[in-house]
Amino acid sequence: MFRTLLCRCALLLALGAGTAQAALAPELVEGLAASDFSARMAAIEALATAGPSAVEVVDALEEGRFGTVEGRAVIVRGGQVIDLATGEALEVEAAAVGIVRLNNRLRRAASTARAGLTLETGSEGERLAAARTLAENPSEALLPLFRRVLAGDPGEAVRDLVTQAMARVQLASADPAERRAAAEALGTSSSRVVLAMLEPLVERDAAGNWREPDESVRAAAADSIQSIERRVAFAQGVGMVFSGLSLGSILLLAALGLAITFGVMGVINMAHGELLMVGAYATYVVQNLFRQHLPEYFDYYVLAAVPVAFFVAAAVGIVMERTVLRFLYGRPLESLLATWGISLVLIQAARVTFGPQNLELANPSWMAGSVELFAGLSLPWNRIWILGFSVFVLVLLWAMMQKTRLGMFVRAVTQNRAMAGCVGVPTGRVDMLAFAIGAGVAGLGGLALSQIANVGPAMGQGYIVDSFMVVVLGGVGQLAGAVSAAFGLGIFSKVLEGWTGAVIAKILVLVFIIMFIQKRPQGIFALKGRFVDQ
Repeated sequence: MFRTLLCRCALLLALGAGTAQAALAPELVEGLAASDFSARMAAIEALATAGPSAVEVVDALEEGRFGTVEGRAVIVRGGQVIDLATGEALEVEAAAVGIVRLNNRLRRAASTARAGLTLETGSEGERLAAARTLAENPSEALLPLFRRVLAGDPGEAVRDLVTQAMARVQLASADPAERRAAAEALGTSSSRVVLAMLEPLVERDAAGNWREPDESVRAAAADSIQSIERRVAFAQGVGMVFSGLSLGSILLLAALGLAITFGVMGVINMAHGELLMVGAYATYVVQNLFRQHLPEYFDYYVLAAVPVAFFVAAAVGIVMERTVLRFLYGRPLESLLATWGISLVLIQAARVTFGPQNLELANPSWMAGSVELFAGLSLPWNRIWILGFSVFVLVLLWAMMQKTRLGMFVRAVTQNRAMAGCVGVPTGRVDMLAFAIGAGVAGLGGLALSQIANVGPAMGQGYIVDSFMVVVLGGVGQLAGAVSAAFGLGIFSKVLEGWTGAVIAKILVLVFIIMFIQKRPQGIFALKGRFVDQ
């Protein structure tokens, strides 16, 4: 009895200080034990402001260890049944506890309660995630918690979310001053959900009357709507440009190798898309090897797959060049048909080896998630890394072309094959190495593509036409042209998709390229060289 009295005194002191140390408030325990669904859900939501002692209760709710015994709220802890009102162990078997099963509404209430508890005690990242959860499901019962958080130093991001959550609750207040202050506070948001909340305040009902009777509230809501719309439009623009750059980075990796082989040998390689597929499947094999034999180093499988994807695709390219293409130089129609046949062979080989279904590769932890630049705009880490990777490959390829003997030979053969051969350039060997490098870069493109899309036998066919468009638009054999065309087409396509849809956008891009080539057949960057008409 004396121990129970001490627990109750400690509870009163804790509640007076704003934190709970020993037990929950009696009325809260009573609500948790209630048979009425609404009362129990309200009590679960109130756990959000009950302090650290409520953490174990929320854990028990989510883990199926909370229930009632003879009208008393209890939790099961290590085989013991603990009375929440007293904190004492009851002499009751755990099997006798009527466990409370969570439906969707109770599960959301428990999630809100956990977010409320985390908002005060969690780490910076946990508090930010909790603030997002509470901003989506605010309630009047959370206002004391919000005020306590804002009275401290929660950080700018958390402060903004909590302010918006408070404003969303106060928007339903009977006091016009509170509604006006809430409408003004919501003007700092970039959420479409908030926009949908404010729009009814400036609309009329079916009878022609304002839904919001107070003019000052309507004016504040109108100003906030304009601010949010500007912010949303800016976020959409930045997101669209980033999506275009992300698409352009894939097109760049696919087109760089094609620019080399097409520029050096003049071969229309219809199997270039399948070289992307080879690189993607090589990445898949490396992932499985790491998962089976080196699970502790799984996050590094993408780094290990870089040389594997390059050399496997390069080896396939060498086989193609040595066995078929070397006999078809100067015969564009035959080489086109031959490479198309090779693409079918590679697709069927992939189906036989890996199966016809698409495969999904797991992103390493450092490529998972996203970074939030500002409210309403999050950029996925996998696409950011791929964009950086494409730039890295471009720099290496430029250094090879401009600073090495092989690069000088490739440029010489691209400009004038006959003259390069006359001055001692081994054109046959250069053809083989150039095709190997081009195929290897395509393999790297497949590695990058595997991190944002499913891997399948036909995955490369969607990129072969776009790759040729990049090469032709940028200028044959020109790296600068390939870069400009890849990123330009990526951004242009994404902008058009926002207006017309994906299919119409592709048609418009193709029409634009045709018109451009009619006016400038050499592409954006013309190839420099000396040619003698014969």
